[in-house]
Amino acid sequence: MSGFVGQAQTEPFILSNDGFFPAIDATALRAGIRLSGDVSDARLEGSIISAMITTNRELKVRKAMWQAAGHSTLAAVDDMTIGGKNALEVTYTRAVQALVGAEHAERYRGYDPTNSGASKGDEILPTADDYRRDHRHALRDLLGTGHATVELI
Repeated sequence: MSGFVGQAQTEPFILSNDGFFPAIDATALRAGIRLSGDVSDARLEGSIISAMITTNRELKVRKAMWQAAGHSTLAAVDDMTIGGKNALEVTYTRAVQALVGAEHAERYRGYDPTNSGASKGDEILPTADDYRRDHRHALRDLLGTGHATVELI
C-alpha cells in the first residue's frame, strides 16, 4: 500500500434557497474559492447550507423591506446585470462563498509531505479573516451601507 490518497470525485449540485435569494451552484462555488476534491460533496453541502442560513438571517430585515416594496426575488430589486448575471445575486453568492471559504480555510489545511508548501501556501491562500471581510463587504453592498465604520471618540 503506497499511502497515497487521491482526491474524491465530486458531483455538480445546486442548492435551492428560500425562493427570494438565489440558489447556489456548488461547482461554481468550489471553483471560486479553489476548493479541491479533498473536501467531499457532503461536507461542502453542509458548509453552503450553513452559509446560506447565516447570510439569509443577516439580510432578514432588508428582505422584508424589499418584499414590502413589491419585489418577489432579489433579482427583481435591481435589474443591473454584469456579464449577463444580476448584480445583487452575484453579490449574495459572493457573501455565501466567502463564508464557505472562511470555514474551509479554518478547518481544512492543505498538506504537503515535504512541508515545503506550508509557508508558500500561507503567502498566497486567503485566510479565514480575509474571507470574513469579503462576506462583510458583500453584506454591506447588499444593505447599501459603506464598508467602513468610523466614529470620533
